This record gives sequence, C-alpha cells and structure tokens, in this order.
Amino acid sequence: MDGVSAPAVSYPDLCGEVRPGDPVLLNATALELGLGTGGVHLVIAVEGRESTAEAPPGHVMKARYTPLQTAVSSVEETHADVLEASDGLAQIPVVCAPLHSMVAPIAAGAKRAADARVVYVMTDGAALAGGFSRLVEQMRAGDLLDGWITCGQAFGGELEAVTVWTGLLAAKEVLDAEVIVVADGPGNLGSDTTWGVSALASGHALMAAATLQGRPIPALRVSFADERERHRGVSHHSLTILADVCKVDANVPVPVLEDEAQRSVVWGALRSRQLEEIHHLVEVDGAPAVEELRARGLDVRTMGRGIEDDPAFFLAAGAAGVLAGRLAAENRRWRQSTD
Repeated sequence: MDGVSAPAVSYPDLCGEVRPGDPVLLNATALELGLGTGGVHLVIAVEGRESTAEAPPGHVMKARYTPLQTAVSSVEETHADVLEASDGLAQIPVVCAPLHSMVAPIAAGAKRAADARVVYVMTDGAALAGGFSRLVEQMRAGDLLDGWITCGQAFGGELEAVTVWTGLLAAKEVLDAEVIVVADGPGNLGSDTTWGVSALASGHALMAAATLQGRPIPALRVSFADERERHRGVSHHSLTILADVCKVDANVPVPVLEDEAQRSVVWGALRSRQLEEIHHLVEVDGAPAVEELRARGLDVRTMGRGIEDDPAFFLAAGAAGVLAGRLAAENRRWRQSTD
C-alpha cells in the first residue's frame, strides 16, 4: 500500500483521535473485495498510542466479543422505570424499511403530511457504527429527523437500546415520537438467495411494532431503474417480507404511479403473492415526500441513483411516510379530543 491513497474511516470512540501524519493500523478487507457502500478502509488503531483510560459510559457492550467492542449507556440502564411502566406504542405508526436510503423519503412524507416528530430506530443488519451514515447527519441538520436510536449491536445513536423492542418504546417514551422509522444502517447484505438477506429483519420489526400496539407499515422497495431482475418492480425482498416473514396484518402503502404499465407491474407482483388476502393494500401518493425532499434541498441517493433516475423508488418510500403522517395526525386529534 506504500504511496497509494485510499479513503478511510475512523471512529474516535473506538480507536482514539487520528491526527495528520499518524501511522495507523487498517482493516483493508472492504476495498480488497471491491465492496460498494462499505468500500473504505477502517482504522483499527493509531500505532504507538495508548488507549484513553476514561471510564466507560455504561455497562452494555456493543459489537460484543470483538476486538473493538464498546461500552455504551443504554436506555435499559437510564430509563428502565419508564420503559417498564410503558403501556406500549399507543397506535403510533411504525414504518419498517428494507433499505437505509428509504429513511429520508419516509421521514419527508411524514413531515409533509403532518409535521410529525420522526424518530429513526437503526437496527444492526448492516453498518454497526451509526457514524457511518452520512444520511442521518444530513437529516438531523435538515430537521427531517427529531431523534435517532441505535439498537442491537449497532451503536452511536443519540440513544442506545439493547433490542428493537426497547428502541421502539424509547422512541415513544423518551423522544416523544409521533412516527417511528425502523431500518438498518447503510450497507445491508443480500446474497441473491431468498432467505440470505439482512433486509428480512424488517418483517420482525413489523411484528414487534404490532405486539407493542403500534401500527406497522411496511415500506415497499420498488424500482424500474435497477438492472437486477429480482429488484425490478417490487423487490423480492418486500414480497418475501410480506408473504412469508411478517405474520401480522399491516397497512401496505402502494405508490401512485402515473405510468400505467409500471402500476400494473407493481399490483401484479403484490397479487401474485396473494398479499391482498394477508394485508390491507392502499394506494398512496408519495409525491408530497419527494416535494419535501426537494424543498429542503436534500439530494438523497440509492445505489447512486437520485429522484430523477429512479422516481418509483422514492415515491414508494414516500408513500409509506405520507400514510404514517396521516395516521400520526389522527392520533394527535384523538389525544386532543380526550384531553
């Protein structure tokens, strides 16, 4: 690697501060494999520098039993009484998405529909370090997100949770969420097999939301720009989640598409798996979410594609956010009428 420049990411909480000129120990596996989202070196340590002796913030370990395991202060430690006393999610809409890039149009839809307080619960099926997500930073700066929780083995959020269950409860009880979005961080894993896909955990999150008396909303992954057949129209990820993984009734927002041929492909895929017999399919216009992203100047991309390149993708995710915003507005009116 002598004389070769390459991008690298360091997490100061794990490896200490890195200064210009420091020799560092790198994990170079991602670049050697030519990975996309995760194609950077990762700094393991700064050579010759002892680790700091600061007391850990809590007793919960994440990235457990790896050389870089880190101690965090979790909501189970700081807000145990609040979590244990919770009566559940009280019909808060919980949008579960199979891709990290969908979080932005979902949040934008909820903001445009109801100016709802949106909290993101990041699961651990992809990047474990929350700081790897540039999207979250942009959304917080642009006021699209009102809070951020990392759960499971993921770490680095504004709050830490041991499970998605406590992450959901903390979103409501600690961060006053009106809409909760659950998704992996960037770089989730697909193996071109039916079951070897990290996105399937979205189905588990939908069931957790229902068990906690939330309103589960699956965000459909739809694309007519993706060259891979398994992701054209409705992705096989979404079809498998809804047909085989999620075992609770959910309201499924189907995007309004002006192209009648594309609309036919989407509805045909959903009906081919008899999803109308399992869930409630409702057509929702995701255009308000796209308008909100543009109004806030956020250039969100998925697989390098922007809104103009893959409009159906953003309309589908945005439709889930718009529906969630409408349900949040209903909850708000109901609370006001009972106060």
